[in-house]
Amino acid sequence: MCAMTPLQQFIDDHPRLFVLTGAGCSTDSGIPDYRDRDGQWKRPPPVNYAAFMHEPATRQRYWARSLVGWRRFGRALPNATHRALVALERRGQVELLVTQNVDRLHQHAGSERVLDLHGRLDEVRCMGCEARLGRHAFQQMLEERNPAWMSLDAGDAPDGDADLEGHDFAQFEVPPCPHCGGILKPDVVFFGEAVPRERVEAAARAWQAADAVLVVGSSLMVYSGYRFVDAAARAGKPIAAVTLGRTRADALLSLKVDAPCDSSLAFLHQP
Repeated sequence: MCAMTPLQQFIDDHPRLFVLTGAGCSTDSGIPDYRDRDGQWKRPPPVNYAAFMHEPATRQRYWARSLVGWRRFGRALPNATHRALVALERRGQVELLVTQNVDRLHQHAGSERVLDLHGRLDEVRCMGCEARLGRHAFQQMLEERNPAWMSLDAGDAPDGDADLEGHDFAQFEVPPCPHCGGILKPDVVFFGEAVPRERVEAAARAWQAADAVLVVGSSLMVYSGYRFVDAAARAGKPIAAVTLGRTRADALLSLKVDAPCDSSLAFLHQP
């Protein structure tokens, strides 16, 4: 019988885990991540909340790129990492899985104890009347108003974006809310926008109730996720991270596995 790896031992020793996931969970599903092994941006940072809300040109650029990027993002499927975390939940070891991703692939894989910290890209929200509509329905609205853009293709960027540099977005038509005419925004937390308090409080209750923290596929460079790891470390909770490259919390970790998520967690699929 093979000896346990340090990660297997960590999970075996801590029956109630607070799991925090990031973009590295979804790269095998064809969704690019934001950062390199050193935690630095691979491309310009994502759209800023204030710019999106106050600059029509920023909304035109965002939704034009999203029209192209959504065609593949919306068809992404869960991968082995998502399925391994489902297996961990079915063992009864997941207090809560908090994901910084907005792709809903954990839920599509079968995870039930999931909190979407940064929201979900498959819904669009009106910033005026709070009406919501599905992203697929909004895709149809975008395509009906901008038929010339439907023939464009571009490289995938993170979170349903596409690299459409060099295009003129001035004529791109962004549909208003069909209910009140307000600004429509993906139901995700943009940079410069606060995570809703109830999500932060739910995550805090979960790490406090857990025996340990397991980070999967995140550099933790964004404070919204790092805060939970930092707080758990100060409370004396053991923390393990499975991710490629440097994390913001390296000094806080009890165990670091610098390796691909899928192979590192493959043992969870075993009986």
